[in-house]
Amino acid sequence: MRLLRGVAGLGVALACLLPFANRLYAWLAQPLLDKLPKGGQLIATQVASPFFAPMKLAFFAALMVAMPWLLYQLWAFVAPGLYRREKRLALPLLTSALALFYAGCAFAYFLVLPMVFGFLARVTPAGVAMMTDISAYLDFVLVLFLAFGLAFELPVALVILALLGWVTPAQLREGRGYAIVGIFIVAAVVTPPDVVSQLMLAIPMCLLYEAGILAARFVTRPSSAARA
Repeated sequence: MRLLRGVAGLGVALACLLPFANRLYAWLAQPLLDKLPKGGQLIATQVASPFFAPMKLAFFAALMVAMPWLLYQLWAFVAPGLYRREKRLALPLLTSALALFYAGCAFAYFLVLPMVFGFLARVTPAGVAMMTDISAYLDFVLVLFLAFGLAFELPVALVILALLGWVTPAQLREGRGYAIVGIFIVAAVVTPPDVVSQLMLAIPMCLLYEAGILAARFVTRPSSAARA
């Protein structure tokens, strides 16, 4: 029943967003259109792209809108089997994870995409028209959203590792240098091949790593005191 309710909620969100699929795509394409030369536009290199690209975006938008409902159904399914302390910790972690994912996507849309497209427009060789296929653009933006959304989950991941006893806040502080190197490697792999987007992913991740250390220190303090 929980699974069916979750799917039904996703279907309702999708049905509500489908009539606005083209408008959603126009909103998503705005960061690129703002950086193109006057008269620049996106193109469709495949016959069915003008139909499938907005539909695909509508589905992902519906998934984002329905995510709180889906997580609630998941929580309602597993909550009866959790201990009281696990319930107190799981709900804030789920809420924080959802909020951080949304924050990562918003960061990518409002800050990263304009800077990336501005950089790419400036380095485009003379005589080359920057005309991007709508499907390729959608895939590019969705990958960036996923990358930044997951990257912003770093504090939650560190807290979970600390709660499981796999790492301690002291170990996280000692491994800060290795973590920073790893963050820059990850940023270089998952972002486009330009320094701007890599830095705009790596720098927030470094700050979120520090936030994760503080959060892990906070949630593990009671258990440490109890053992003492």
